[in-house]
Amino acid sequence: MRHDAVEVEVVITVPNQGIGLWMLGAFILTFAGTRAITRMIRAGRGPFRDVSVGGTHLHHEVYGIIGMLVSGAIEFAYRPDSPGVQVLAVMFGAGAALTLDEFALWLHLEDVYWSSEGRKSVDATFLAVAVGLLLVAGFNPFSDVGSGTANHLAFAVLMLVNVAFCVCAILKGKTAVGVIGLLVPLVSVVASVRLAKPSSPWARWRYPPGSRRAERAARRYPPDRRTWIDALKDAVGGTPHR
Repeated sequence: MRHDAVEVEVVITVPNQGIGLWMLGAFILTFAGTRAITRMIRAGRGPFRDVSVGGTHLHHEVYGIIGMLVSGAIEFAYRPDSPGVQVLAVMFGAGAALTLDEFALWLHLEDVYWSSEGRKSVDATFLAVAVGLLLVAGFNPFSDVGSGTANHLAFAVLMLVNVAFCVCAILKGKTAVGVIGLLVPLVSVVASVRLAKPSSPWARWRYPPGSRRAERAARRYPPDRRTWIDALKDAVGGTPHR
């Protein structure tokens, strides 16, 4: 008895030509390089100096905004194929890193780069990297794969419930967890039922001064509280001026 051999060809492709990886890689490398350069400038070492035009200090977020605008406009207008799309992904990722590295500056509308308020830039960058890793890993809770009106309706209700939990977590002062919860729903559920931070809108609305919950929140989140995440931020971004 003769058995004919069957050839099976397996083709593995990276979704979207690996655009997410190009963008995330450019983001991380640009942020690391930018922080290294700014710390050298702060210490007065190396050839790098602040850039001024007409006596006005030119922050690197300007280059980042221009990079994102140009790459976004080209992508929407021309939809280039490979390798052009990878080049635009790198440009956009690098621009986003330069812009978020000075997130605290355009949030406070003043130069707080090396102050404790400037640590919000590192927070925003860490959050962007976390979301980028989840997207590259394929987390997509917004994909409705069901069929039929009942399934679509159930999916919409679950999405609204998850968004509500995410908003609750953000109002409790847990912004990073709330944003990540959009991609990993259980994260926002846990954060939304836990104690709010004393400075959060939720605590101002729901924890009257002198109440048991207000005292618990103050003990849980004292003003001088520091965690290993804070130590990591100092290692990455440089110790801020107190």
